[in-house]
Amino acid sequence: MRNRYLDVLRFLAIVRVIVYHVTGWATLTLVFPAMSVMFALAGSLMAASLTRSGPAAVGRRLRRLLPSLWVLAVVFVPAMLLSGLPVTPRVLLWLFPVADPPANHWGALALSIIWYLRDYLWFVLASPVAFWLFRRAPLPTLLAPYLLLVTIEVGIYPAPPVLREFGLYFGAWLLGFAQHAGMLRRLTGRVLYPVALALAVAGGVWIVGHPGPRGYDLNDNHLGNALWSAAFILVVLGRAPAGVAWLGRNRLADRAVTVVNRRALTIYLWHMPFVVALTPLVDVVGWSRQEPVGLAVRVLLVFALVGLVALAVGWVEDVAAGRPPELVPGGPERPVEPVARTGTGSPLRADAVLGADAAFRADAPLGADAALRPGGEPADGAGAAAGATGDRVVVPAQRVAGEAASFEITARGS
Repeated sequence: MRNRYLDVLRFLAIVRVIVYHVTGWATLTLVFPAMSVMFALAGSLMAASLTRSGPAAVGRRLRRLLPSLWVLAVVFVPAMLLSGLPVTPRVLLWLFPVADPPANHWGALALSIIWYLRDYLWFVLASPVAFWLFRRAPLPTLLAPYLLLVTIEVGIYPAPPVLREFGLYFGAWLLGFAQHAGMLRRLTGRVLYPVALALAVAGGVWIVGHPGPRGYDLNDNHLGNALWSAAFILVVLGRAPAGVAWLGRNRLADRAVTVVNRRALTIYLWHMPFVVALTPLVDVVGWSRQEPVGLAVRVLLVFALVGLVALAVGWVEDVAAGRPPELVPGGPERPVEPVARTGTGSPLRADAVLGADAAFRADAPLGADAALRPGGEPADGAGAAAGATGDRVVVPAQRVAGEAASFEITARGS
């Protein structure tokens, strides 16, 4: 069965990212540091996959991550090539973005969210080694990215930007490892809350003392972001409730959480182009970008357009996950027939009678995986044991455009 609390966290994180990109409200980054939460959930999921499958989990994770990116590239890369993007070998980075793929003047902002997939990809590749180290020395491994970031931010080590991001978001990823291992859950309140408070205070002091161009926006402050987000993650994951029964009692909310989770990658990749495209259109009708009505209209339009794209191409996430494709996820489950028996009286599994689709599967975006494969084998992404019963829970897993010339996508702000 799925851990619906983690599903709710991912749902809130994705909604928060979209609202932030439309409104630009820096306060949202402090209230809910969504990107770090998403990396922590993905790290927890990756740890579960590595526990079960070993290094083979890397290939499975990439299989689920890349197809949705390729769908986006099929639409936008030809459009950029036709509008001035030079044809160079770096265009191939759109197939496997280990570095920022090239973009033209309009594509750099509209596709600026690709940085997330670039970092996610590197974290997946680094995870087998990091998980090996984490199992042998959990605390030193967990602290290493944060110590690296401190040395960079205080000027001891003038590292390139990629290492600054590694220190920021890989720390959250490793907190996901700790969540999967049960370390956060085992922390007593006497330890967890003082540590979280100390991190939040240290992060807050650094943020106030080092404001960025957008004020107290976490996206402009790597060290403040890392400390503040770590405090947030410790609390929301370390004190995660046993369940969210209220969600099951609200069919609309339950279905919304399911849909967003199964289409999270599609939603994330496609929302920014609509944000960029709708901004001047709203101006045309005379609504200010900061006027409440104009902001509300833009938010609703972005969600509506993203919903249409999810209907059109979101099924790619189902195919990548090995699930039967669905137009709108979360519909009624098909009943599984009881165990049949052969003529000799020996039992025959229901999935052997009904086919592979009869086996239970769980959904998950940006990395949430199936719970069981046919025959009872845990599928890629299933979580750790839920208890003595043996049930498994799934553990989930801007830079601004410049002149009209070809350059790499390096925009940030989530």
